[in-house]
Amino acid sequence: MEETRVTPPLASFYLKEKPYYHPIGEEVPVFQTAFELKRPVLLKGPTGCGKSRFVAAMAFALNRPLITVACHEDLTASDLVGRYLLQGNETVWSDGPLSLAVKHGAICYLDEVVEARKDTTVVIHPLTDDRRILPVEKKGEVLSAADDFMLVVSYNPGYQSVLKDLKQSTRQRFIALEFDYPPLAIETEIVASEAQIPTEMAKRLVAIGEKVRHLKNHGLEEGVSTRLLIYAGQLIKKGIKPQIACTVAIADTMTDDAEMHQSLIEIIKLFFP
Repeated sequence: MEETRVTPPLASFYLKEKPYYHPIGEEVPVFQTAFELKRPVLLKGPTGCGKSRFVAAMAFALNRPLITVACHEDLTASDLVGRYLLQGNETVWSDGPLSLAVKHGAICYLDEVVEARKDTTVVIHPLTDDRRILPVEKKGEVLSAADDFMLVVSYNPGYQSVLKDLKQSTRQRFIALEFDYPPLAIETEIVASEAQIPTEMAKRLVAIGEKVRHLKNHGLEEGVSTRLLIYAGQLIKKGIKPQIACTVAIADTMTDDAEMHQSLIEIIKLFFP
């Protein structure tokens, strides 16, 4: 008699390969300890500095499924918790990503949480204190979080206005980890590894990134992300000329302003004439 294989819950949400992540400080042991203590974590930092990659790396290290929700202004509490759906002639309940994570002990990652509606973020409050519960009002139920459940949220303080910021009543429920772009040597190693290019080439890309970041608040809302430097490196790896690769991955992506665009092109030409 053949043994029946049982597929574990959320099997498709386990990462199959270890994500590349280079620690910058003590973020790894802090996250691991927060997981052990069953405390939620808040990640804050600029776009493309490695927040999402860090969460993926930690999910792999902790052997937990990872459910990621990209928050936006139309995200409702039902989108997170669940809703009734019509299937044929029946009304069937469908769990949302947060409910699935709570039930099965996944890491639920709410990316750019401040983009969600205020009444939506309130739904996470009971999960972020010692109760660790999720009220499901439409079903008249209260879900208790599995031991391995963890809530992680992130946002970019540089983009937020007074109208889009975390309330203190929400913020003070989390252990916070602040991210920034890596130091030059580490960022060079990251770009070289991720783009699979020689270290000397990665150094030039990181040097471009450093100069572009000096233009933040001088015409640019945000500095160039490590992610874009990797994209440029990947294009170069595939045979695109370095100046063109940097133009399309950095200058063209970051601004539509003609004068600022030209400034970025001049920076690129310094390193790739």
